[in-house]
Amino acid sequence: MPIINFSSYGDFLYPLRNGHWETIIPSVFGKKFDLNYDRERIETPDDDFLDLDWVYNQSEKLVIISHGLEGSSNRPYVRSMAKYMSDQGYDVCAWNYRSCSGDMNRQLRLYHHGVTDDLETVIKHCVDTRRYKKIALIGFSMGGSTTLKYIGEQGTSYPKQLVAAATFSVPCHLWDSALELTSWRNTFYRKRFLKKLIDKIKRKSEQFPGYIDTTDIDKIKSFGIFDERFTAPLHGFKSARHFYKDSSSDLYYNSIKIPSLIVNALNDPMLGERCFPIEQCRDHQFLFLEMPKSGGHVGFSRRFKKHNWMDIRAHQFISEFMEE
Repeated sequence: MPIINFSSYGDFLYPLRNGHWETIIPSVFGKKFDLNYDRERIETPDDDFLDLDWVYNQSEKLVIISHGLEGSSNRPYVRSMAKYMSDQGYDVCAWNYRSCSGDMNRQLRLYHHGVTDDLETVIKHCVDTRRYKKIALIGFSMGGSTTLKYIGEQGTSYPKQLVAAATFSVPCHLWDSALELTSWRNTFYRKRFLKKLIDKIKRKSEQFPGYIDTTDIDKIKSFGIFDERFTAPLHGFKSARHFYKDSSSDLYYNSIKIPSLIVNALNDPMLGERCFPIEQCRDHQFLFLEMPKSGGHVGFSRRFKKHNWMDIRAHQFISEFMEE
């Protein structure tokens, strides 16, 4: 305790427990829930902006959702969670990382796994401009990493309204996850993410002529080279290794002081061994680790069901603290 030795997830969509199929099919064919988001654009302290998509129920309780790498508030897994939490009566804020809302951000910097100041800005905005009595955080993949890192960085200084967090498919140890993505088995994901990131860097280069050298950018085939050339220098790191080391959320787990759930499937194709922080969680008072045998990466489908299992599990965990 709090290692959760039994997971309720067991209803996989496919005949075989294949982490790749469980990752790809929900991502491509996930149910598109109809949601009438109310978009709000807020300013950041460094003269940039963040786009927040809201679902209102006039509730005093709020769920803030953070998406994954190159995702947005419109990804199927975000819309599914937003719909489910809204149906439970909560207000929902699904925010978009810089450059992910459909409009390129103003500043040279973008976002990455370890940046938490924007999440802090979102939370502060929600606290200062609304009358929420309780707030829960939900994060997917990169969004889970930044969520846990933010909570750990805060220690005991987090807003009093913040009561719980639930995260899924978290690259807890960023270097280990990056190594896993170098495998030939993960070629599909690597190519998909790199194409999106390279296209974004090209757009950023056009926005800031002379600041970014995009020579031979289309020849980049690995995250290590991409992060060495772009992620690290754009965000103040000396190198890709420096970025991976300092941005890993597991560096901050010992300082987490609110109930927080990590759900990482054992067949997740993007997570290495050190992304399952068993020893850190074993005697932790606030950090709960659940490791279903299957589920893939941000998958966790349920046969013939409207919502995926992540929606059910997140509500099950946070409701204990939201309803107290």
